[in-house]
Amino acid sequence: MIVVTGATGNVGRPLVQSLIEAGEEVTAVSRRISAQDVPAGVRHRQADLADPAGLKAAVDGATALFLLTSGDFAGTGGSLDTVLEVARAGGVRRVVLLSSQGVSTGHHPPVFEDAVKRSGLEWTLLRPGNFASNAFQWAGTVRAQRAIAAPFGDVGLPAVHPADIAEVAAVALRDARHAGHSYALTGPAPITPRQQAAAIGEVLGEPVRFVEQTRAEAKAQMIRFMPEPVVDSTLDILGTPGSLQQVSPDVERLLGRPARTFAAWAASNIANFK
Repeated sequence: MIVVTGATGNVGRPLVQSLIEAGEEVTAVSRRISAQDVPAGVRHRQADLADPAGLKAAVDGATALFLLTSGDFAGTGGSLDTVLEVARAGGVRRVVLLSSQGVSTGHHPPVFEDAVKRSGLEWTLLRPGNFASNAFQWAGTVRAQRAIAAPFGDVGLPAVHPADIAEVAAVALRDARHAGHSYALTGPAPITPRQQAAAIGEVLGEPVRFVEQTRAEAKAQMIRFMPEPVVDSTLDILGTPGSLQQVSPDVERLLGRPARTFAAWAASNIANFK
């Protein structure tokens, strides 16, 4: 049994699907989940990492755990130690943590990674960079105005397709040879917010205007749905990404094919922008 937390998210959904297609028994876990959110026959449980006791039923009898921490869990000082104790007591022996490439550059503290490493479980760390799906934040203005507003319009990051993260996670959850390894997950090439707007416009078949925000304007918008420390560190990464602009070969090496492009992500999600 493999338990997937964050099972209704951009990574969790394709991960559950990948594991099912591989013949694995899966328990899908999320704070809000129903039978309609998972493939037919998949066991699902409603639980929150902030209440580790609520995970007991989900992890009972499990052998592996995909661990995704939400922004609010991180922003409020949530601890994974108790979560991991509950998982180990339920039978889990392997954990794959969705971390961040910002940990390796010092932009984000390694608190969660450290908890996993000292848990006594086999562990694998996935460190994705900028998610292609972050572009969903622009869906409303693209639909209403055919416009995208963002800071640092000409700073490029190799945006990673969530489905690639999910496929790598499925590999790591099923193969003990990945224990003790950390993987940087990126897209195949850096792409700027201005170029992302153009890519979405190309898929739509009509231009999408790009409007460059100041850092202050972007922070005022982001702080409505993200804790301030997370907003500040995110803007630091976007504005001065340094080594985060580098493309990692890990996706291609682990999956045996090139990483998907941002344009591919936009094409598969274009209904959200029409």
